[in-house]
Amino acid sequence: MTLLLDPAILFFVLGALAGALKSNLEIPQPISRFLSLYLLMALGLKGGFALANSGITTQVAAGLAAAIALAVLIPVAGYMMLRQFVTSFYAAAIAATYGSVSAVTFVTATQFLEMHQIPYGGHMAAAMALMESPAIIIAVLLANHLRQSASSTIVIPAGGGTAALGTSPARAGVPLRKILHESFTDGAQLLLLGAMAIGLMTGDAGKAAMQPFSGDLFKGMLSLFLLDMGLMTARNLPQIRGKSAWLIAYAMLAPFAHALLALLIGWLASLPVGDTTLLMVLAASASYIAVPAVLRYAIPEANPSVYFGMSLGVTFPLNILIGIPIYSHVAQGLLG
Repeated sequence: MTLLLDPAILFFVLGALAGALKSNLEIPQPISRFLSLYLLMALGLKGGFALANSGITTQVAAGLAAAIALAVLIPVAGYMMLRQFVTSFYAAAIAATYGSVSAVTFVTATQFLEMHQIPYGGHMAAAMALMESPAIIIAVLLANHLRQSASSTIVIPAGGGTAALGTSPARAGVPLRKILHESFTDGAQLLLLGAMAIGLMTGDAGKAAMQPFSGDLFKGMLSLFLLDMGLMTARNLPQIRGKSAWLIAYAMLAPFAHALLALLIGWLASLPVGDTTLLMVLAASASYIAVPAVLRYAIPEANPSVYFGMSLGVTFPLNILIGIPIYSHVAQGLLG
């Protein structure tokens, strides 16, 4: 309930309400893009400043290793389960969506931890960056493998969870080199990691100099961005109408299953409560920017409205409104 009284979350609710009422309220696209870049830059700086104080420790290495493990386990497990209900191409695309991460969900979680004075490592921002690309690469490899077959069985998600069968000729695979280049040179990732490196190099002096930018303005910028996300969520909800009930169930239940897996890994790695909570949030989140942008042409056999609608229409608000406090409470109860 405390999270729901946070101004940033209330602005998300306001945006969702305005979108549901079909209000003409909107954040212009250039401003929305600026807000996204600001949040990544500020988050990177905060992480770098924290790392400058703590240094590179075994705990940092354990947290990053745990993030990479999750980035591989989640899309592989998701694909194996989803292909029982939908075509393999859809399974690969959805698994990549839920194997990747949402930066806004992560940023909101860091604000929640700070509000409750729960410490966390600045390196978790790097963990977020590391978790974005593996799922995309795995999905593309799977899709290329599927296309090498002479034909593939198609299962198209329908309203009641029923399926329509057919065949599709093999298509040329998407060059993995191109996907790797786009994944590792993505502007958002470069900005996040570059800002973290700058924060690490400048330390306390840089933190003092950037405080008005990365500290004082952060909450207001996050609130404005969540207002825009609320509008986007409401306007994308129609995309999930008529989709398979299995997919809706996956969008609602997978975040909690992935968070439990992250909790187990965090416990095995002896991570502190704050880091484990953020690891759970990252595992539970789903991409609605990076993955759709790449898979739109990398896996054209899967309609982007399916995995984009699931991520932004169901999983994102679920995590923002109730998921984050639940993950934090469970982590504190078991590890605190």
